[in-house]
Amino acid sequence: MGSFNTSLGEGFILVGFSDWPHLELPFITFISVFYSLTLFSNTTIITLSQLDPRLHTPMYFFLCHLSFLDLCYITSTVPQLLINLSGLERTISYGGCVAQFFTVLALSGTECVLLVVMAFDRYAAVCCPLHYTTTMHPLLCLSLALTIASWVGGLMNSLIQTGLMMAMPLCGNQLNHFFCEMPVLLKLACEDTGGTEAKMFVARVIIVVVPAALILVSYAHIAKAVLRIKSMAGCGKALGTCGSHLLVVCLFYGSAIYAYLQPTSSYSESEGKFAALFYTIITPVLNPLIYTLRNKDVKGAFLKVLGRSRD
Repeated sequence: MGSFNTSLGEGFILVGFSDWPHLELPFITFISVFYSLTLFSNTTIITLSQLDPRLHTPMYFFLCHLSFLDLCYITSTVPQLLINLSGLERTISYGGCVAQFFTVLALSGTECVLLVVMAFDRYAAVCCPLHYTTTMHPLLCLSLALTIASWVGGLMNSLIQTGLMMAMPLCGNQLNHFFCEMPVLLKLACEDTGGTEAKMFVARVIIVVVPAALILVSYAHIAKAVLRIKSMAGCGKALGTCGSHLLVVCLFYGSAIYAYLQPTSSYSESEGKFAALFYTIITPVLNPLIYTLRNKDVKGAFLKVLGRSRD
């Protein structure tokens, strides 16, 4: 028996995928490849956005922040998972668990808010094109990304959730997961924690549902604006500008809602592990591909950098 607030000297056993030993070797290969691709693709986006003046726009400024978030997010869980799968270490200390819990929540919460900021940027680009450069000026972009919304919002949510979790007594030290995730930790609660769980649920609704609703509202206005565009070329450009962001939103929020907004009693740990693979590993590697696969500016910047390196 243990709890965050009384047994800091002990640790958790991470069951991971030891229930399916035949899957561990394929998972090591699969996850290592995806982790490498994520590191390469997101680092490339950040580098290109800094080197090419054509990418010094609000959209790529926010995309750099998203890439940086994805790099941090996948690194907060995957190294631990690879160690777990290799069988070298299947435990994590209480302090390490709290740190991982806080980090994952802070980064995912920041991404929730950042996607809203990116939706606002797309709204300004499509619905108010003549005023776009004055609306999305550099100081506003920096404020939205760093202070007013994204990072502060994610950190505040994580502080609240982590504080509530640390005050909750936990029985047992076996986590049927590959990292310290909220639904699995809630399963270890020793006593009736309905009041605490209700507060945590409200915090999750605020950081997940409210941003998702704001994004839907912004895209409703964007859809109306697109329908008023008479030129097929203009319509196609508007759809291309917003389609990639909307796809990222669906992937991220769909998996987040599944994992964090269902009751603890109905949460399936086995299904939760495979769902977590999607939003911790697959989504971070898909984001740069979705944003850049058909993006001429990014392709041009990449070829330009390659040309410089050859010279």
